[in-house]
Amino acid sequence: MGQLRKDFLWGGAVAAHQLEGAWQADGKGISVADVMTAGDVNHQRGITDGVQPGHNYPNHEGIDFYHRYPEDIKLFAEMGFKSFRTSIAWTRIFPNGDEAQPNEAGLKFYDDLFDECLKYHIQPVVTLSHFEMPYHLVTEYGGWRNRKVIDFFLNFAETVFKRYRNKVKYWMTFNEINNQANYHSQFALFTNSGLQIQPGEDAEKVMYQAAHYELVASAKAVQIGKQINPDFEIGCMIAMCPIYPLTAKPEDVLKAERAMQTRYWFADVHCHGRYPEWLLQYQKNQHYDLDITADDLKELAAGTVDYIGFSYYMSFATKDKGEATLHYDEEHDLVPNPYVKASEWGWQVDPVGLRYVMNWFNDHYHLPEFIVENGFGAIDHVEADGQIHDPYRIDYLRDHIVQMKKAVEEDGVDLMGYTPWGCIDLVSAGTGQMSKRYGFIYVDKNDDGTGTLARSKKDSFYWFQKVIATNGDDLA
Repeated sequence: MGQLRKDFLWGGAVAAHQLEGAWQADGKGISVADVMTAGDVNHQRGITDGVQPGHNYPNHEGIDFYHRYPEDIKLFAEMGFKSFRTSIAWTRIFPNGDEAQPNEAGLKFYDDLFDECLKYHIQPVVTLSHFEMPYHLVTEYGGWRNRKVIDFFLNFAETVFKRYRNKVKYWMTFNEINNQANYHSQFALFTNSGLQIQPGEDAEKVMYQAAHYELVASAKAVQIGKQINPDFEIGCMIAMCPIYPLTAKPEDVLKAERAMQTRYWFADVHCHGRYPEWLLQYQKNQHYDLDITADDLKELAAGTVDYIGFSYYMSFATKDKGEATLHYDEEHDLVPNPYVKASEWGWQVDPVGLRYVMNWFNDHYHLPEFIVENGFGAIDHVEADGQIHDPYRIDYLRDHIVQMKKAVEEDGVDLMGYTPWGCIDLVSAGTGQMSKRYGFIYVDKNDDGTGTLARSKKDSFYWFQKVIATNGDDLA
């Protein structure tokens, strides 16, 4: 039987825009996250035309990690973290995105942050683009629908690869690049690719074009990174929510297969360096004349990733609706799975699904895997004595770690590490709330922005500390 690596990268995961705050500090520019207002479980976050007065923009302050990171990294070290996944805010380095020269103050911040991690022997794991592209690239270039953005991204990537080549070994290019497979979601298109669909536009076609440019940019970035430091390990990052057939009816099984293809073809390009045949045929049938050059295809083949980073929170189900053609539309084709329970936010909790997707990735790509997001968003309550009891979070994580270990020990999956999402409470990307908490560390901040920002340890802090200390052996 296999076992977890001796150097297994236990840790936690965040994104710059969800916790740093300091949205205008030291020359930082406006990102797409800075124009997103607060929402809740029943209301989608708004996207405003620039930063407008009278709106609540929760990412502007985040949890003030920008000024408090030494305190937070020390707490991560106390938990025993071996790794810390974060992102580099593109707008701290290139405030508008299209400058020739970087902003030194932004570069220095990440120097200091990574030095603080390394002081405690915590390996930084860095995402280049995590829902925070410069807003200027949206207004002036149309986001990733414009081929020019490839070069702007590569200038950013090369700058940080060179600057941190001796501090950061593990990288990922685009966070959850496949969210935009749901092209009906303005939120997904905007956060992934800075896309704002105009009346009369075919959102699906625009998404395919933008995703192509991102995949070319990723492949080129992999090649540039390897030239700068051959020891870099550069991965992709896929939002993995398996889609099961609701029944064993053959038509349901076929529908689920197309659903999986539709959500995860991005990984085919990242890992195999080419587009899958079904997608090429589909685009041909749709008469989508995309800007895909022969040189692009060579770059995709030459810039495949070293590992698969992925998030896993839940699973979905789908069923055949008797349509004439086989097509999966995420906005309309998902159905509840009667065999799993849902969280307060409607997320279907499925620990066994984690083992399933680890095997699925392994069978398809034969690459090392890295679980870079997994966690349970819930409303936490602070007791009169200041304690925060979160057994529901411990139960969720324990159940998933059990299945994760089975995938390694019984199924032979090569797993690099496990970094639960939101290891410290932060602003939810999906809703903009603080009350949807994931952390081992509680942050005193409310949805309306009030609070002291004081940090305190939840019960799960001590539980995860024990898990790490025993390399996953003690899950009690």
